[in-house]
Amino acid sequence: MLNYFFKRLIMMIPIIIGISFIAFLLINLAPSDPAEVALRLNEIMPTPDAIESMRLELGLNEPFWNRYISWLYNVFQLDFGRSFVHRDRLVLDEIIRSLQPTLLLALSSFIFTLIISLILGILCAIFVNSVFDHILRIIIFLGTAMPSYWLGLLFIWFFANYLDLLPTNGYGTWQNLILPTLTLSFVYISTYIRFIRNNMLENMRNYSVFYARSRGLKERTIILKHVLINSLHTTITALGMTIPQLIAGSFVVEYIFSWPGLGRLCIAAIMNRDYPVIQAYILIMAILFVVCNFIVDVLHHLLDPRLRDNGGLS
Repeated sequence: MLNYFFKRLIMMIPIIIGISFIAFLLINLAPSDPAEVALRLNEIMPTPDAIESMRLELGLNEPFWNRYISWLYNVFQLDFGRSFVHRDRLVLDEIIRSLQPTLLLALSSFIFTLIISLILGILCAIFVNSVFDHILRIIIFLGTAMPSYWLGLLFIWFFANYLDLLPTNGYGTWQNLILPTLTLSFVYISTYIRFIRNNMLENMRNYSVFYARSRGLKERTIILKHVLINSLHTTITALGMTIPQLIAGSFVVEYIFSWPGLGRLCIAAIMNRDYPVIQAYILIMAILFVVCNFIVDVLHHLLDPRLRDNGGLS
């Protein structure tokens, strides 16, 4: 087990370095001169002398590899540079300021997704092919196919404009959290209801369930202890990867509901061509996916004895 853990840990190092190189390369391939962009964003006339001075300040006259190694060295010290829009602000401070609202939205969406998916997934498996099952499967199909921005606009129209129950934007109260949470979690709920339902139906056909029923065990015990537990192994991987997806994929929802999180910060950086913020966002989100994938693999390895017996090989 420890060998598998350290192998996976070591494999993360070249992946993260490769991601950092791609993030740095993409920004350097942008058609605009970062020095000119920084001057225009600070309302400074981009004269040739001013551009040259800014290029010296940003270190853009150095060779590509020197700039990349210097940037990577600073990143390891959590120094992502300064924002082009606000030259007096560090990029790390901007990210930390926007991180709390995004984590709050992601956590509430994850908890809501987990609870609703488990309840409805179990009910769909128990009452398979019933009217309830068919109606819910139609809703699942619509929820999977509907884009988040369109769903968010529908929620705004119905709950805010038509019923006048909830605010359409803002941050700070639990009422502001409801509509973004519903919008962000709806697609994931639809996906995981289908996962749980299909896995439970497959496990219900196992001989262990037939044997448990022949022993006279209660149906509730069979469903919860024999069917549901065995059905969650494949769902755990998907659920674990939902966390970075909720954080990285919330930018549309944050923009619609004026939620002051990382997604809105990234959209503002793209519109303003704030390259240091974009670089930091790409790198942090990619590392988040890699780390969460590592954690999910380790948990899956711990929960499934077959993987332990094979030394971590599937």
